[in-house]
Amino acid sequence: MLVAVDTNVPLDLAQGVGDVADALDVIRGRIAGARLIAPPTVALELAYLSELADEDNVRTAAQTGLRSLASKWGIQPVNLVPVGHGIVDAIAAKIRGQGLLPDEETHDALILAESAVLECSMLLTSDAHLRAVDHERLALLLNASHVASPVIATPREIVRKCRGRNKTRQRRFKTGRRRNKTGI
Repeated sequence: MLVAVDTNVPLDLAQGVGDVADALDVIRGRIAGARLIAPPTVALELAYLSELADEDNVRTAAQTGLRSLASKWGIQPVNLVPVGHGIVDAIAAKIRGQGLLPDEETHDALILAESAVLECSMLLTSDAHLRAVDHERLALLLNASHVASPVIATPREIVRKCRGRNKTRQRRFKTGRRRNKTGI
């Protein structure tokens, strides 16, 4: 299973945001064969921010992100064959054109389209614009383009869902029984 990461994931990892590291651990531990990838636009954004970010902490985080992406965090940067970039551009334009993302969110649309073309099952992001996408309309658009429709999830959601399951398992272990569908 391929899991794409948005640019904010390596930036947050570089800045020590705990939910992000925990989410990667959960994905690796719970999903057999999960492979974390950084779509092409993520690498481009990190390169841009590492040189030209207005804030020093963002510039430093981007530089750390570029250095640590594959070597430390196991997130493999990927590219597309040239024809793939044209397909991505067309899908990204449709995403913005149909109002699924604001027109100015060009990079978010590209990352979402790249994740779909790369057949990722999930896009991990904490970006509010991506989280607000109408998933039903997105799935219809991507299906019409003959590409995958990734689940868009935040690191916090991944960690919270895992912790919730662990608490349920701990209760079952302590009581020694499961509840049936009626709660008995």
